Amino acid sequence: MPLDPGRHWLEAGITGIPRQREWDVVKLVEAAGSAGDEVEFVALPDGRVLLESGPGSFDPTPLAAPFRGSIEPPYRAVARRRPELWAIGARAIKTLELPGAPHGDALEVVLNADGLLVRVDGMPSGARLEELEELGRARFASFVVRAQRLVDSLFEVEVEPL
Repeated sequence: MPLDPGRHWLEAGITGIPRQREWDVVKLVEAAGSAGDEVEFVALPDGRVLLESGPGSFDPTPLAAPFRGSIEPPYRAVARRRPELWAIGARAIKTLELPGAPHGDALEVVLNADGLLVRVDGMPSGARLEELEELGRARFASFVVRAQRLVDSLFEVEVEPL
């Protein structure tokens, strides 16, 4: 191997460009739990904390409390119990009330050169999801809007360009 690796370093990903930040806030928290426990939760603006995954009877509220003042709800967090503390990363999310949404947990609206496509739980649908369509059109000419049901008619939404 040569002493000066030259351009080969770029192939390995060493470019000087930092990785995109995964978390908006990271905290270490003292709370009950067993080493190795993993929990995902969503904190909502109304104060509710929804357990997305983890032990069925686990209450994630004590893990969300230290984030007050650091990040405004709604946010999604992932927590892993270390031997004595919880390591928790949280990132802000966007939510939208869709009272007239069709039954299904995953909604998707795609607008591209072929036209408008709506999927509900991965299956094509004739439903009109005007709120999601407007959200996408406000940002991009062609887009995909994904909405994942959190609870009742409240969805987590993401808008991406195509």
